[in-house]
Amino acid sequence: MRGRPAVAAGAIALAAVAASAAAQGWPYRGPGLEPNVPYDGRFTFARIRYSGHPGWSFDYPQMERNFMRVMAELTTLRPHAAGSNVHTLDDPELLRYPVAYVSEPGYWHPSESEVAGLRTYLAKGGFVIFDDFMRREWANFEHQIRRALPDARIMPLDAAHPVFDSFFRIESLQMTYPGNPSLQAAFLGIFEDNDPGRRLMVVINYNNDIGDYMEWSGEGWYPVNLTNDAYKFAVNYIVYGMTR
Repeated sequence: MRGRPAVAAGAIALAAVAASAAAQGWPYRGPGLEPNVPYDGRFTFARIRYSGHPGWSFDYPQMERNFMRVMAELTTLRPHAAGSNVHTLDDPELLRYPVAYVSEPGYWHPSESEVAGLRTYLAKGGFVIFDDFMRREWANFEHQIRRALPDARIMPLDAAHPVFDSFFRIESLQMTYPGNPSLQAAFLGIFEDNDPGRRLMVVINYNNDIGDYMEWSGEGWYPVNLTNDAYKFAVNYIVYGMTR
C-alpha cells in the first residue's frame, strides 16, 4: 500500500485520474441515499450522517467516487470505487470501517447515543476526518467534540507529522478554502491520550473543504494545484488511518 511517487509525477497523476473519475458521471440518484456497499473486507468510504442539517451530505456521492477512483489507481488498497457507505455514529456497522468522514461539523449536533458511538469508535481504533467548516462554525464543532472527549486537547499539526508522509510527502500545509483564498486552512488533530507521540485519532480540516475540491476536480472550478493538494491530503489520511 505504501508508496512514494515523486511530488511532480504524483500531481500529474492525480490531475489525470481525477479528471477521468469525474468524467464517469456517477450522478447522485437522489433524493434517497444509494444503498450501502455490503461488507466484504475491502476498504469502503464511510460518511457520517447526522440530523438537523443537510451539510453531512455535501459533495455526496461524487466526491466519494472521484476519491476512491484515485485510491484505486494510485495504491494497492483495492477500495470499492463505485460505491460508498453512509452511517450514523451509533450504528454498530460503522465499527467495520476504520476511517470515517464528517462534512460540515459546524452544524453537527449529535445525539447522546451518537456521542457515545464516536467515543467507542475512536477507542477501538477508528480514525475520523472532519472537513468543510470555517470561522464561527468552530465553536459548535469544539462543543460537540468535547461532549465525546471532554479532556481532549485539539492541537495544531505541522508538516513533520507522519500523517503528511504516509503516502505523499506533503512539504507545506499552505492551502485555502475553495473559492475563498483569504481563508487560510488550518490542520489540527486529537491524539490518543493527548500524546502527540501516539496515534492521531482525529484530523480536522478547518477553513478548508477537501471534499469540494475533489467533487469538482473534473470541472475546472478550482486551481489544479489546490485540487491536487486536496487529493494528496485525502490519500494520506486514508493510508494513515489504515496503517496506524
